Amino acid sequence: MTPVASRAAYARPVQAADTAHLMAAADAIADLAAHCLLLEVETWPKPGLVSHIDSGSHLDMDAAMFRRSTDAIRPYLRALAEAGAQGRGMGRLRVIGLEAEAAMFTATQGVNAHRGAIFGMGLLCAAAGARAGGLADSTAVLGAIVAHRWGPDIADGPVLLRSHGRNAYRRYGAGGARVEAALGFPSVYDIGLPALQQGARMAPSDAEAARVQACFSLIAALQDTNLLHRGGAPGLIFAQNAARLFLDDGGVGVGNWRFRGHAVHRAFVARRLSPGGSADLLAMSLFVHALDGPGGNAQRIHDAISRRPSTECPI
Repeated sequence: MTPVASRAAYARPVQAADTAHLMAAADAIADLAAHCLLLEVETWPKPGLVSHIDSGSHLDMDAAMFRRSTDAIRPYLRALAEAGAQGRGMGRLRVIGLEAEAAMFTATQGVNAHRGAIFGMGLLCAAAGARAGGLADSTAVLGAIVAHRWGPDIADGPVLLRSHGRNAYRRYGAGGARVEAALGFPSVYDIGLPALQQGARMAPSDAEAARVQACFSLIAALQDTNLLHRGGAPGLIFAQNAARLFLDDGGVGVGNWRFRGHAVHRAFVARRLSPGGSADLLAMSLFVHALDGPGGNAQRIHDAISRRPSTECPI
């Protein structure tokens, strides 16, 4: 696997943008990030996960809760983009992230709807802000910016002693979100983005199909700590094998893909499995695709952060 950090010339500073541009860019980045979080909820079938169709393996969540949570954390995604544009360090990003978590828990009455997304998507927002603010080359991909600017602090920072990811690391050695972020989100660039593009080619008239293809691809490859928490190693192996079988049988390129995907979804629900890490990475892949695009097209990056997103899918 090629490290994401090697893919960008992030060390060449460009002229700092003016304040008005930075504020507009921070707004656009936050709007796009929130839009991608909502797109994840509006994707079905996603095995075991909450969607606009049902609550999957979750008794305490539904799509309306995810929408409330997204609205609550959107101002903090903007603050993270602004902090990135100002060159702030990981300490400040952590403070904003904790504020976002508090807002999320207020909106959801204590349910963890978006903690992983606040961490991962928040870092990508900060990276997009750094790029918009001239602190990284305009052609640098977001993952490389995260790894270069904050990677060591992410790896060495404080841990949540009672988090699912921490427990999975102790029991199974799974790196989880922290390692993923410190390395520049290789699962986004090596799995999520290629699968989005593949799905778009397989079903060019169905934007949801591309998202489903990416979701199954992430589940098949990721050592998802949420799956390990709920089902242990057997649950993870079952989930990965089921996702691989769906992909091997043609993925979204076969006419009955929704029927087959729904069958996998029911099997996950029966086992109370929920690949929450894969869901977060799907939303992040949509965000990165909208900003970086295939090959990291610089003009597309500039265009994306210079206007607010439409209601259409960015893939």
